Formats: sequence, structure tokens, C-alpha cells
Amino acid sequence: MQENDNLSEIKTEDQVIIDNKELSFFEALIPVVILMAMLAYNIFFVEDQEWLGAYTNQIILVLGGAVAAVVGFLNKVSLSVMLKEVWENLRSVFVPIMILFLVGALAGTWLVSGVIPAMVYYGLQVLSPEIFLPASVIIAAVISIATGSSWTTSATVGIALVGIGTALGINPGMIAGAVISGAYFGDKMSPLSDTTNLAPAMAGTDLFTHIKYMAITTVPTIIITLVVFGIISFNIDTTGSADISNLLASIDQTFNISPWLFLVPVGVVSLILLKTKPLLALASGIVLAIIFAFVFQGNILEGLSESKFTAITNSIFTDTAIVTDNEKLNDLFSAGGMEGMLWTIYLIICAMIFGGIMDGIGALARITKALLTIATSIFGLFASTVLSCLGLNLIASDQYLAIVIPGKMFKQAYIDKGLAPENLSRTLEDAGTVTSVLIPWNTCGAYQSGVLGVGVGEYFIYAIFNWLSPFTTLLFAALNLKIKMLKAK
Repeated sequence: MQENDNLSEIKTEDQVIIDNKELSFFEALIPVVILMAMLAYNIFFVEDQEWLGAYTNQIILVLGGAVAAVVGFLNKVSLSVMLKEVWENLRSVFVPIMILFLVGALAGTWLVSGVIPAMVYYGLQVLSPEIFLPASVIIAAVISIATGSSWTTSATVGIALVGIGTALGINPGMIAGAVISGAYFGDKMSPLSDTTNLAPAMAGTDLFTHIKYMAITTVPTIIITLVVFGIISFNIDTTGSADISNLLASIDQTFNISPWLFLVPVGVVSLILLKTKPLLALASGIVLAIIFAFVFQGNILEGLSESKFTAITNSIFTDTAIVTDNEKLNDLFSAGGMEGMLWTIYLIICAMIFGGIMDGIGALARITKALLTIATSIFGLFASTVLSCLGLNLIASDQYLAIVIPGKMFKQAYIDKGLAPENLSRTLEDAGTVTSVLIPWNTCGAYQSGVLGVGVGEYFIYAIFNWLSPFTTLLFAALNLKIKMLKAK
């Protein structure tokens, strides 16, 4: 989930939904079908997934946008309308893109300053393989509840947990799935979160009624997630304690490890808790890391470049790799800086182009309206909302639109069925907020995979909380459990 400050930046509640009466449902689906066909071809039939070059997915999204533009032209939509929506979409991701650049710089500077190695060093001694995955869920959840941001959680403790778990020999996909599950649970339940505030605003209820009602489906889902990760932790093969001593010795020999290095992440988290702007908090973390690099890791900087300042600059902008005498640590102690985030940033930009054109031609509204027509029963209404949220996360590539558009389109339908508005707000979160991270070209999926260094395809099945949440909300609806009515029958 994106940062609280982004909500005011993009003015999501004022989002205008374009309804083009000239456009039919099947015409609205044409760009989606073509986009999915190209993406499926790339995934299942291209071995290296680069049949259009290194930026295949980005090109596919732009081509999908071009198809949508042609459909728009044929249905009397002007180029200026489409470009206006594209521009609005691009404006909405300006802050997230800046955050991504800073996260790249943060990863590089935290590496050369010894912050990440220190987290790995001490974490290896505290977190045993038998409890690592459920512990990661809990740690990420606590940080995310406190900060209100899954993005910040991944950029701080998430990076460290991936490093620790990888050193223990645990599958990075499992670790990322555990971190994301905990981070999205905490973010979803935090009153500081932007989407937790946005969903009740769209549905017409208040924040704390929404959180209380959302706990009915969210708590069972996170309990199941913890149980599954507990079972996985007890049954996975890891490198075990025998290798940990060698890893610790290698880290200690390469870096100057000190508990003082934890002042850097503690400082960043403290600034976020004090509601400092995310960009400022992350920039402060970079500055602190640079200072600590000069104080604690002078030998590392000298080994990376003839000039310490050049080594720091490279850690911020380009690749940095610190070689140890342990092969397992060499991949772990490398970072791409801001340059390493470019692929993810280009993906987000291209996704916004496609989503903007789809919105501009009225396709998003047309698809959502079609789903609304099949909502003849209470369960059908819940199912339509879930499908609408999932579809918009796929098509519009933005979790905000996956909350705003169904929220506005379905609000009256819930009232007509005699359902309290918290039913809608809960469903928007269960289906719209948490599933955004499961889609590679969605802003959230692109961000998490870029920050954690683990592809969506690798962590998808292990992001248990995220894909289980829509099923939980549908199960409660099917069984008529805790479905609050506007007035008793």
C-alpha cells in the first residue's frame, strides 16, 4: 500500500469516472483480451520472457494502450480526453516513483554503511529457521500497523528479513510472501493507512466502524496464514545452525559490525511514526547511512573505489557489490541503487498509460457496470464487487482505482439490498487493497518485487494472506455470516 501522504496528492475521492455510452461491453474488453493474450504468450511460450527485448512487459502494456486508443477513436473519444486521463494517472504515481528511487538509494547506502549486514548478522542469531516465516509475518505486521504503510515496511524490515532468510537457506519467495502477508495485514488494519481511510469514505461509513467490521474476515485470514507458515517452517530444509557460524564469521570479517548501526533504521521508522513525509524520512535514512559509512566502513569504501566519495555515489546511483569469502553472501550483499529501480519504474509508467487510456475511453466504467448487472442476490453483489476490484487491479494497475470505482458504482446497490455500508468498505479492502500486490504490472506488485528483489511469480503462492482474503469475504457472504443490515428484518 502506498504512503498516507499520497492520498492527498492524487485526490482519489474526487476521481471522475468516465462513462462512454457509445462503448459496448465487448468493445471495452478488446484491449483487455489482447493485453492478457500477449502477457500469457510471454509467460508461457517465451523461455527468457524477452521476445520484445529487456522491457517486454512494458512494451506489451503500451501496445495494449494503443489498442484501447483505437477502440476509443472508433467510439468518438478524442485524443485529448485520453491524454488527460493518462496525465492524471502519471501524476498519481509521481510520489511512488520518487519513493522507489529513494528506496534504491537506501538499499545501496544501507549496504555500504553496514546497516543491512548488521541486521543480517544479529538476525541470524535471533531468528531460527523453525520460527522464521511466522516470525516474519508478525514483525512485518507490527511495523505496518505502527506506520500505516506496507511500502515502508518492505523497504526497511522487509529487506532485512529477506537477507536473513536467504542466508539461512530459505526460499526468497517464501520470505517475501511472509513479509507481504504481514505488511498488508498491518496496513489494512492500521488507522494510519491511506486505503483504510479511503474505503469507508467511498462506502459511506466511518473509519473505526470499518476497521472493527473488517477484523471479522481479516483476523481469521491472518491466523490461517500464520498456521500455514508455521507448518512450512517446520518442514523446510535449511542450511541449519552449522552454516550460521561460517556466515557470521564472514560478515564479521568483512564489515565493522556494531549495534550503533541500528540507529539508522530506528531513525527512519521514528520519523515515519512522527508522520514525517515519506520522501523526507527515506532521504534522512540515506544521509544517516552515508555518515555511518564513513564512520564505520572506511575499509569497505576504499575497497570499492579509489575515492570514498565515488564509492558512496555509486551506491546511491548504480550497482554496488561487496565480495566476501562466502559465496552465499555475495549475491545478498549487492545492490543496484537508483538504476536498479528503473525497470520497475518503467513498468509502473507503462501500466499507468494503459490504465489511463482505458479510463479515458470509458472502458473501466463499462466493465464495472456489466458486473453490477449480475448482482441479483446479496452473494451476487459481494461476488460482483470482488470481481470488479480484481479486474480493476488487473486493468487499471492501481489499487486506488480498484477501491474508488467499485466504491462509487456499487454504493447504491448495497443500500438497495438493505446492506450496511461497512459491508462494501470491507469487501473493497478484502478484494481491492490486498490483491494489488499479486499483479506484476500493478503499482504495488511492481514496487514490492522491485524493493524485495523477488518476482511476483516467485512470491505469489506464498502471499497467503493476500490471495486468501477475497475467498474469506466471499465465504462469509455465502454463509451469511456477520453480514450487517441497515435495519433488522
